[in-house]
Amino acid sequence: MSKILAVVTNQSTYGTNPHRTGLWIAELVHFYDRVRQAGFEVDIVSPEGGQVPLDPRSVRLADKEVRKYMNDRAFMSSLDHTRKAADVDPAEYAAIFYTGGHGVMWDFPGSAALQQVARDIYENGGVVSSVCHGACGLLNITLSDGSLLVEGRTVTGFSTAEERVAMVKSRVPFLVEDEFRKRGANYVKATIPMTPFATADGRLVTGQNPVSTKIVTAKIIETLRQLWP
Repeated sequence: MSKILAVVTNQSTYGTNPHRTGLWIAELVHFYDRVRQAGFEVDIVSPEGGQVPLDPRSVRLADKEVRKYMNDRAFMSSLDHTRKAADVDPAEYAAIFYTGGHGVMWDFPGSAALQQVARDIYENGGVVSSVCHGACGLLNITLSDGSLLVEGRTVTGFSTAEERVAMVKSRVPFLVEDEFRKRGANYVKATIPMTPFATADGRLVTGQNPVSTKIVTAKIIETLRQLWP
């Protein structure tokens, strides 16, 4: 199989707090560009479908590669017309990749449709992956035997220390690091916050923060090539 599902948020604020958030655009672009160069097709999906807000800080910090995509009218149009998770056929995909940005903390964990898609992809022999806050999408995935996907597995995601560095710890509804541990996962992280770090536990592949997108993407591609040489 050669198709990957990239998941993005529909949430534009920190819950009822009007402070703006949304997709961290570089996490999508750095993944999208590299997996397409590796020969994979990418479909973009969101919990509710339709328009995807961009985190204003991620736009301000956009590098040359991200700016190129932001100037691509077709690509940006695709972010205004994403597919709804409930309309996805998991059998079409070799992997699912959850992008981040703080918005996902509100719409990823409780999305039954996303959980179903990820479970089916995983149980069909595919890869489940995330970067940064995208890890919120992994928290409540329950497999057919009733176990949590992350239980007993080694994972990473945005750390509590990094929430402090980002100066938004008081705005978030929970801490990713704590929630993984509550579910019996082996949460690991880089020694220094905001440095690249990623880990692969079989077909579960996770990256810690925005600057980890390139290395977690490389691990996803490597894992997929091992599955389908």
